[in-house]
Amino acid sequence: MENHTTRPHHVAVVGSGPSGFYAAAALLDASDSDSGPDVRVDMYDRLATPWGLVRAGVAPDHPKIKSVSSQYDKTAAREGFRFFGHVCLGEGPTDVTRDELLERYDAIIYAVGSQTERRLGIPGEDLPGSIASVDFVGWYNGHPDYVDLAPPLDTERAVVIGAGNVALDVARMLLLPEADLRATDTADHALDALVDSGVRETVICGRRGPREAAFTTTELRELNDIEGLAVVADPDQVPADIADDDTLPKATRRNLELLRGFAENDDSGQAKHRMEFRFYRSPVEIRGDGRVEEIVLGINRLETGDDGRTRAVDTGERETLTTGLVLRAVGYRGLALPGVPFDDDTGTVPHTEGRIDGDEHAHEYVVGWIKRGPSGIIGTNKKDANETVRHLLADLAERTPLATEPDHHDAIETWLRDRCPDLVDQEGWAAIDAHERGRGEPDGRPRIKVVDREELLKLSRPTSG
Repeated sequence: MENHTTRPHHVAVVGSGPSGFYAAAALLDASDSDSGPDVRVDMYDRLATPWGLVRAGVAPDHPKIKSVSSQYDKTAAREGFRFFGHVCLGEGPTDVTRDELLERYDAIIYAVGSQTERRLGIPGEDLPGSIASVDFVGWYNGHPDYVDLAPPLDTERAVVIGAGNVALDVARMLLLPEADLRATDTADHALDALVDSGVRETVICGRRGPREAAFTTTELRELNDIEGLAVVADPDQVPADIADDDTLPKATRRNLELLRGFAENDDSGQAKHRMEFRFYRSPVEIRGDGRVEEIVLGINRLETGDDGRTRAVDTGERETLTTGLVLRAVGYRGLALPGVPFDDDTGTVPHTEGRIDGDEHAHEYVVGWIKRGPSGIIGTNKKDANETVRHLLADLAERTPLATEPDHHDAIETWLRDRCPDLVDQEGWAAIDAHERGRGEPDGRPRIKVVDREELLKLSRPTSG
């Protein structure tokens, strides 16, 4: 077998969110080691901007979480890394196809995340005013796909379906004081709409109980620091002794203590805004004449099955809430990739520790949510990516690099620029980044995002005009 060190291996990472960047960093770390293979990493994204959910998913009032992007900047600055934005993987006339990548790369890592919502499957789900959290989050974070969403904020009450951090994020964003909003990188179109919003109350509905809720302690605790916000819960749903069970994980007990505090300190009569946690509730129907006007909730009880899992069981009782806005935050879901196997039940790609199943996919791998489903926090993706990269490197050690021409690295970029003349490279993204940060600086904001695709492309060519 030929000496693997004479020609570098080329790996394409499709998706530039946390899992993609952690995979790229792991590959480059291996390449820098004395015993590792020589690896070049090209990262692709369909947007002109990188960072995935760190840019378009993390709530704007959580800048510390967003600061992880500085790690990704360091990875992008490393030798052997290239970013190619505004490039779609697909089968359309302007898309880059899977086969074209397989012809040019020794391996492909798909890091495309979970790009759509899980459906409720109830009548009225598609009425105007019933909005998936993935869309609403993209709207206030300036994702170009959701700029024109225009959620109806002319209602006093919004109902949020779900009991995880995303549900908490969207409920909180609706109630933040103007001063708090204006200190963030909330997209300007959403910032103006949220400041002028008529929403005064959000009701967060979880189908199971407070013990089963998936909020993190940090997110619950910070609600106490929001000026003018009363956070309440039903004392019967969060009884005084709820956190006394020593068999519960410490994090769960801390959450229950916070929720019990909300149940004991209902000062909503003095507050400008109100957030209510309502457990044991499942959406049954959304009603309205041309738009959302009310939601019917089924009241549940909990039962433990033979497998030890706690399930919500409909009691047949119903409760109706008047609302003009329902936000569906019951989970994200992956989308199938052309030519790549897909499990429709889980919304993930079938794999074995990151290697995509099937002999015909021997050069293809997955990381992140498209690998394991939408679970964990940003840091979870690092361990996940390291597992996949470990197997990928073992496979590369058994392969002769695909490229035989010494200029293969340059030939890829030449092909790509011809194929996708509007691509945005790392220099182009740096120009966008500098522009956005510069716009935000006078007002003390982290950045003011550009959300128009044509403007993003124009900014990515700073020397063109």
